[in-house]
Amino acid sequence: MATRILLADDQEGIRSAFRLILDAQPDMSVMAEAADGRTAIDTAKAIKPDVVLADIRMPGADGIEVTRALRDTGIHVVVVTTFGLDEYVDAALRHGAAGFLLKRSGPALLVEAVRAAMSGDVLISPQLTVGLLARRGEAREGSDVVLTEREEQVVTLVAQGRTNAEIAAELFLSPGTVKNHVATLQRKVGAQNRVAVAGWAWATGRAGTSGGELG
Repeated sequence: MATRILLADDQEGIRSAFRLILDAQPDMSVMAEAADGRTAIDTAKAIKPDVVLADIRMPGADGIEVTRALRDTGIHVVVVTTFGLDEYVDAALRHGAAGFLLKRSGPALLVEAVRAAMSGDVLISPQLTVGLLARRGEAREGSDVVLTEREEQVVTLVAQGRTNAEIAAELFLSPGTVKNHVATLQRKVGAQNRVAVAGWAWATGRAGTSGGELG
């Protein structure tokens, strides 16, 4: 079945552009649009889309409020915005956003963000990832945690913003195996999600420089 999407943005031109991009995908369908945050929340609760793409600044309720309101509904919210401010990113992720995307990131990343949300990943625009994850590093020292060689490889790629599917392809593993490794990493480092795992990797020098060095 196609991923059902609700677009929430106060600019009609942005909604139209996103609809063209997403409806062109064989596995996606835009169900509805909302020009303000309150309508987005009410519509999402009524029609229950799989993913809501929510602008950060909207009348009625902003993207953070939309994320918070839909947190326990099973609906994935990806915040899409012009404004890549640290406080916005932190607030969105803290309230359960399934991604944070800059509007200038382009059509390919928009599509990838929807697919990542559906697979349980959190996608952040590459322009934001390195600085954000470095600032979100966990306080624990690397010496406190012992990782296997495979876990070291996986955590490096997580820190570089790779999705489970990309990590699986890089390391010749199944996506399910990668998902299990990420769950183990979360438990070992005391992280609530993969973003916190990535932050811990940056803070402890495990982020690496290139996935190609993993061998």
